[in-house]
Amino acid sequence: MTLPLPTRRDESWRYSDLDAVARVWPVETHKHFVAAGESFARDIVIDAPDDAVCIEDHEIEIGAGASAAFRIVVAGGKLGRVFVKAQLGEGAHLDLSGAIVGGGDVTREIVTRVSHVAPNATSAQIVRTVVGQRATGSYLGKVAVARDAQKTDATQSAKAILLDRTATANLKPELEIYADDVKCGHGATVGELDAQALFYLAARGLPPAEAKALLLRAFVSGLFDGDDALTGAVDRALENLL
Repeated sequence: MTLPLPTRRDESWRYSDLDAVARVWPVETHKHFVAAGESFARDIVIDAPDDAVCIEDHEIEIGAGASAAFRIVVAGGKLGRVFVKAQLGEGAHLDLSGAIVGGGDVTREIVTRVSHVAPNATSAQIVRTVVGQRATGSYLGKVAVARDAQKTDATQSAKAILLDRTATANLKPELEIYADDVKCGHGATVGELDAQALFYLAARGLPPAEAKALLLRAFVSGLFDGDDALTGAVDRALENLL
């Protein structure tokens, strides 16, 4: 049975390029299970040409006391999209770090749905977005905490820099909490490069393009702990953007 095409009535597809989605639909869902006490790690890099459509769809169940880590770079494709749906067991942990970079007329997005269904689980999501020209960058992250998931600790941090007023960043961290003994927080900010910082670097002889690149690298620094493949993909995308 063929799955129907998504529509904008589905919040997770509201800002997507549905014409591009239709070119590759349906997409494969990669399913993962992390057994109790085990660990899992997955790096995802989308750096395809700007006329490609690249969608990665992942579902993961994290067992009691287990941990999972996703490190994601979405820096390619007419539409580049990564979706992660996770369910956390008792004492489980999820760590997700992501960078979105794009220019031109592209759409790049990271979408997450994290369900805390048992006590004492933790999750942390950090996403940084840099978009210019007419690009759209979106992070839509929902954390749901079930009634029995007491002592949940969940955080979401989403920040975006717009290089042009014609670019768009959609940041929507969302919490749905039914338990009453939890520690959950989220934050989202969208802004431009610091004009004073650019002036400071220019005054010390740094060309404008190099100054912008330096500030943008600092904006996403620490996400990938110096991993050459991930940081290299981000650096190449920033160079093309500037």
